[in-house]
Amino acid sequence: MSYNILIGGAAGQGVETVSAVFEKIVKRRGFEVFSIKDYMSRVRGGHNFVQVRFGNERIRSHWDEIDCIIALNEETIENHIERLHPGGAIICDEEIEFDDARVLALPLKETAKACGNVRAFGSVAAGAALALYGIKNVGIDKIFHELFSEKTAQQNIDAVMAGSRLAAKRFDAEKEGASEKEKECARILINGNDAVALGALAAGCKFYSAYPMTPSTSIMNYLAAKMNDAKIVVEQAEDEIAAINMAVGAAYAGARSMTGTSGGGFCLMVEGLGLAGMLEVPLVIANVQRPGPVTGFPTRTEQGDLKFVISASHGEFPRMVIALRDAEDAFYQTVRAFNIADKYQIPVILLSDQFLADSLSTYEPFDFGRVKIDKHISRAEDYDDKPYRRYEITRSGISPRLIPGQRAGVTVLADSDEHDESGHITESAAVRNQMMSKRMRKLELLKEELQEPVFTGEEDCEVLLLAWGSMWGPVAEAVRLLNEKNDRKYGALVFGDIWPLPVKSLLEKAGRAKTVINVEQNATGQLASVITESTGIFCDHSILRFDGRPMSSQYIFDEVTGKE
Repeated sequence: MSYNILIGGAAGQGVETVSAVFEKIVKRRGFEVFSIKDYMSRVRGGHNFVQVRFGNERIRSHWDEIDCIIALNEETIENHIERLHPGGAIICDEEIEFDDARVLALPLKETAKACGNVRAFGSVAAGAALALYGIKNVGIDKIFHELFSEKTAQQNIDAVMAGSRLAAKRFDAEKEGASEKEKECARILINGNDAVALGALAAGCKFYSAYPMTPSTSIMNYLAAKMNDAKIVVEQAEDEIAAINMAVGAAYAGARSMTGTSGGGFCLMVEGLGLAGMLEVPLVIANVQRPGPVTGFPTRTEQGDLKFVISASHGEFPRMVIALRDAEDAFYQTVRAFNIADKYQIPVILLSDQFLADSLSTYEPFDFGRVKIDKHISRAEDYDDKPYRRYEITRSGISPRLIPGQRAGVTVLADSDEHDESGHITESAAVRNQMMSKRMRKLELLKEELQEPVFTGEEDCEVLLLAWGSMWGPVAEAVRLLNEKNDRKYGALVFGDIWPLPVKSLLEKAGRAKTVINVEQNATGQLASVITESTGIFCDHSILRFDGRPMSSQYIFDEVTGKE
């Protein structure tokens, strides 16, 4: 059993504060939580909302149908009432006049004013919603003191308590799953960007440079807040060109380095990406996708950059692309990205998107015991009696890597021109062939440690869905629903490692399925195109969405059902 609450209002009305309070309270009562944000690219005005889904079972996706609307303005009701369940409720201020039996008009502003702060009327609404679902106000003191100063925190605490007295219990959420968990839940509540940043810290990242660009900026914000504690340098560059070049320089100097951006910023980073490929320095790049081209939809979601990042920069050089599935995956894959970048001396690109970046979900605390920092630096003493060649031609394609200054008398050359084994510029066709072949040989070794896509559903599925990255949660829940409600057998492969493309599971599952459907947040079916290019497999149908709004499990279920 799960419930779906929408909190909406104009930017500046406190939508995020109300949702943050509600999410933390239900999480601490032992519920599983999944929430998404929908916000406009403006400081005030417009229509913003957050959907919070909570229940007693693992929740991997949002849901389209709404059980309760907390409306901080009338526009919220007008925009979302069509999605409200017939037995649902709308909590709003008594000033709003809306003719619907489900409207629960309460003196929210008047009550907030009595608590000392009329702007806390959203907290009154949150208290009313908690009462509606029979949820105890456990831990609200701590929550508000994390968010506000002493005076403002107490006003909001009083507002929540007063709001709870305004509404009568209509549902009994705690009875249906969480009442046995009286103690504060040990699970964490985290979004995708914070998980990437935490993974970078766990991996030993010591330099992060970026230019602020929605929706990637909060990675930099998180790391900047931890600079002193984690002993990491975080640099806000003047633009994305400077950001990636700084990170390349830091990597050359020996620091584990990372940069992050979104699609438009990645466009500017392309030449720097090629520089990392030619210098053979390890570099991790996070591309948190949003709809393009150019400015596009700055605060919306899309999976439109896949083919771009696979082939970005002129010329050819090895790289790896990893699509992040959820926040837990983002943490562990970020650590892995640093290790792979170090081992193969290549750029590794992490593909996320606004949906994953901003969606919050509950997880078991990340296991730092699983984290291994695997550095690949050559030993200086190996070059006591032999010359050091930075780009030495080896069978694996991986050359010895010393850090500048690591060995007295050893010069570590680097050049963006083609070069010989020592790093000197060359015009030789023969050397060019040798160096290109050396670099590209890394891909053959890299393919041996690719992770196969995650499979969910019936092993002998007749209908196979193919997806990547953040579509993991919605697709997994959709497959479960399809298997529960239909006679046919359904399964899904959701790719994380996506370039080079792992094909073993794909060839096996697609070869047995009668119907193959790709599910993607773009207009052209980019994963399907990569799969066809790599394997010759064609998808029978596509479920594509590119309006900037994320697909829910309900949306995918309806689309798959409609195509059969």
